[in-house]
Amino acid sequence: MSVSVWCETVVGESGVENDVRFETDGAGRIVRRASEQPARPGDLRLGTVVAGAGNAHSHAFHRVLRGRTHDDGGDFWRWRDSMYAVAGSLEPESYFALARAVFAEMLTAGYTAVGEFHYLHHRLDGSPYPHEFERALAAAAAATGIRLTLLDTAYLQAAPGRPLEPAQRRFGDRDAAAYLSRWYALRELVPSLGAAVHSVRAVPPTAIADIVAGLPPEVPLHVHLSEQPRENTEVRAAYGVSPTRLLADLGALSARTSVVHATHLDDADIALIGAAGAGVVMCPTTEADLGDGIGPARALRDAGAVLAVGSDQHAVIDPFLELRALEMHERLASGRRGVFTPAELLAASASGSYRALGWGEPRRDSTSLHVGDLLDLVELAVDTVRTVGARPGQLPLVATAADVRRVLVGGRVVADSGMLAGGAHPADLLRDALAQLDRGHPASVRADAPARAEVPGRADAPARAEVPGRAEVPGRAEVPGRPEVPAGGEVPAGGDAPAGGEVPDGGDAPAGGDAPARIDASGTVASAGTELSARTEEPGGAPEPTGASARPNTPGVTEPGGTA
Repeated sequence: MSVSVWCETVVGESGVENDVRFETDGAGRIVRRASEQPARPGDLRLGTVVAGAGNAHSHAFHRVLRGRTHDDGGDFWRWRDSMYAVAGSLEPESYFALARAVFAEMLTAGYTAVGEFHYLHHRLDGSPYPHEFERALAAAAAATGIRLTLLDTAYLQAAPGRPLEPAQRRFGDRDAAAYLSRWYALRELVPSLGAAVHSVRAVPPTAIADIVAGLPPEVPLHVHLSEQPRENTEVRAAYGVSPTRLLADLGALSARTSVVHATHLDDADIALIGAAGAGVVMCPTTEADLGDGIGPARALRDAGAVLAVGSDQHAVIDPFLELRALEMHERLASGRRGVFTPAELLAASASGSYRALGWGEPRRDSTSLHVGDLLDLVELAVDTVRTVGARPGQLPLVATAADVRRVLVGGRVVADSGMLAGGAHPADLLRDALAQLDRGHPASVRADAPARAEVPGRADAPARAEVPGRAEVPGRAEVPGRPEVPAGGEVPAGGDAPAGGEVPDGGDAPAGGDAPARIDASGTVASAGTELSARTEEPGGAPEPTGASARPNTPGVTEPGGTA
């Protein structure tokens, strides 16, 4: 079903336009676009909009640690111990509830697509699940309406020459052949599937080469790169080159590659990434929270890399704050203002992040919201204490997620004023998911942990305060001059794949409660007693991203050359 949308103002990567009208096809892609056009009867009328943001790097389960690891100091490696404790407590049912809540928070904040960098594959002892965690993530995305690229991740060793630690066993595959076999089987269940190599610390060089050769060439490939100086030191000691040089030598650095963080690079590394036309996913709020450092974002873009952003560990879920931090970090490092223009920042969150996730054009110079693009939009209130008086083109540097009103995926309203279209509030979903997890968490990461216990990373927090329910949520305030439409427009089925990826007909996926949800042939959740039970349409009508075509008639399950 096609839709038509009229926007009073579009703040885009190419400037500001007024009275812009879009028409879409049944898959939610723009087929007609014109500016200086009056609204027509039947149009969905919006005020000031920006393109929907792509969250190009997410670890949904890290959200548990928000507000629970900030008081005892330490560094990235100490924080990682707490993260491993959370990973050890999750099961598919609880992960569905948590991921659904996190994806809901993203959607209401202005993220319309997410790349889930996923390495939580197996049981605690390393024995395999039949894709239960992956199916839970796909179902969670489908339940909210956010576009999902599941970046299924290879994780084979603890560090160069060291086997997986006990806490990492549920992350690992036996070798490159086992990873590729699992990846291709998963592709039958989740069409919007990308791939990732966790890092050059966690995957041996021969396995990286085999994985790159064994994957279809159009599939997005992500990798953590040089987030910490220790990674550089260990890789140079083991292999004699920087992590970036190693990726380049193995054929793993190309236009389909997105390197994540890229914090500690030298000039030669920057030149290699730029020459490859690779994507670079910066996660400024996480990099600040963990004390990682400030990456050379401007230098990378000038060298030819395509910038994207992600919220990573979700200490903050707000695309506007990520963009602002990207610019502010550059200002702190350079002593100059305006290192990035607002349009360049928007490009990082929109076309750059969509490109990294396989939803956008692969060209370096592509921009968003043109004919052929997905009509994913975020409406901003321009009369709040943050935005009132701002020039439209500078809204990316003053707005926050609190200013987000309606969110559209494929031209359909999926969230409005902090709530999902079906009426669920992310805070309620998060409260319930975290309460369920806290019952099984070690004391080091529970919200009600007593003060100053001798556990690394343990939060000094009193017992968790009860959050009042939101049975009645007041309607959104009127915005002067804003045309009124009902909250939460209908989202019909359609497109090549649902936003969260398909789940086989009749398959069971966890619902995060006592009983599993039922997943129907459209990939949507039908679960009695959940806050999303009123919303059973297929969200988004989202087409498959680039790289989600049918499996090629070439071997990919066995290792090329059989070397690993």
